[in-house]
Amino acid sequence: MTNRNPPRPGRAVRGSTTGRPLMAAMDLLGRRWALRILWELRDGALGARALQARCDGMSSSVLYERLRELTQSGLVAQDADGAYRLTKMGGRLGSALRPLDKWATTWAAAQGPSKG
Repeated sequence: MTNRNPPRPGRAVRGSTTGRPLMAAMDLLGRRWALRILWELRDGALGARALQARCDGMSSSVLYERLRELTQSGLVAQDADGAYRLTKMGGRLGSALRPLDKWATTWAAAQGPSKG
């Protein structure tokens, strides 16, 4: 059974019974396809079909569930024409993630070559 409410600070979320803001954000962003949807919206609004086409392999039910969660969380908004776009807060996420991306690159290099 799916919880119909997206993670929110102050409520229990994955990894935090107190709902620390960082943990709530990590829970939301760690959901399947959430970051990919936000990534695809970085350059402008997209309709649901165009967004799904860019996220190859994502089912329409997952797409609409994530869009609902991201909209309720204030990161995505739906325009009058039905297209989805990042809100100001959603757009700010990119600059917030840059330091984490830099850290992850350093971390990956420290792990050495992958054995596969």
